[in-house]
Amino acid sequence: MLKRIVQACFLLLGGTLGIFLIPELLKLVTLDGIIWVNNPYVSAIIGAIIFYFLTFWAVDYIVNIVKWLEDLLIKAPVTDIIFGSLGLTFGLILAFLAGLAINQMEIPILNTFVPILLTLLLGYLGFQVGFKKRDELTNLFSINRAGKKRMEGLEEEQKPVKSLKILDTSVIIDGRIADICQTGFLDGIIVIPQFVLEELQHIADSSDALKRNRGRRGLDILNRIQKEIDIEVEMYEGDFEDIQEVDSKLVKLAKITNGIVVTNDYNLNKVCEFQNVSVLNINDLANAVKPVVLPGEELNVQVIKDGKEYNQGVAYLDDGTMIVVEEGRNYIGKRIDVIVTSVLQTSAGRMIFAKPKLLEKAL
Repeated sequence: MLKRIVQACFLLLGGTLGIFLIPELLKLVTLDGIIWVNNPYVSAIIGAIIFYFLTFWAVDYIVNIVKWLEDLLIKAPVTDIIFGSLGLTFGLILAFLAGLAINQMEIPILNTFVPILLTLLLGYLGFQVGFKKRDELTNLFSINRAGKKRMEGLEEEQKPVKSLKILDTSVIIDGRIADICQTGFLDGIIVIPQFVLEELQHIADSSDALKRNRGRRGLDILNRIQKEIDIEVEMYEGDFEDIQEVDSKLVKLAKITNGIVVTNDYNLNKVCEFQNVSVLNINDLANAVKPVVLPGEELNVQVIKDGKEYNQGVAYLDDGTMIVVEEGRNYIGKRIDVIVTSVLQTSAGRMIFAKPKLLEKAL
């Protein structure tokens, strides 16, 4: 069908060009005196026949180009096509207005070439700007619509504005985020970006068994949040194709939506703080709700292994907090009373330093 359409277009083009060009060609070869050839219908038929024979050579190339363009447009997201077309239209309008102004100058060379150059240049620039800025324009429109809806809601019911909580891959795989949402400590709208979901699916399809289990656990956590927990969940379908790293995409998304990144990744936490992006680290929350241990308090722990330094032992509290016992190597496998000497608190966790109570009594 497409091949027939291309051939029909060639026939129409050949007939149109034949009406205008064949009489001029006959004048060049001094055959313009032939009356039947000067007939426009005859010229159109001759032009159509010439272009019909050209189709045997060119139709396959044109069909392949059309199919390539068709596949390209089908695979492209709708937002890319819409915003690219809007940018192209805006650029062509600017080129048309500039061409009108140049035509008023009545300079032959400028009137001929400059409008064509402006049309090509501004059309291309308009398409590129609309295509590459589609994510920012989409979010701008969505923010404006959300802002209008929120203003209407404030006028009617004075409802508080819900903040956006953007989840990263690590916090989804961790799993504690589901329990935090269920307890109600995390309010607002939970946002799951499409590029995070793709990374999670890629991990779940990994050939490595450990990665595969982590990825499937993450997908189960998302299903639990969406189906079992009473909290609003939204998908962000956009992507930032000029950015490769998922963490950088999260930071960019948080900036343009004024959202808050939720993570347990220490490095992402620092990057967000450096770029003035709001971030919630669930490790900080976990450390904050752990029982407070002060220097001088007594604990009863079981030393289970060697420490990194000489003659150290390592024990753990019930919540997983590590206790470094100085001079505790001789007590491995035993349960002893220790006295807390200092506490080190970081975003990566809490570490307690202690020494055996027996040594304190000996001193």
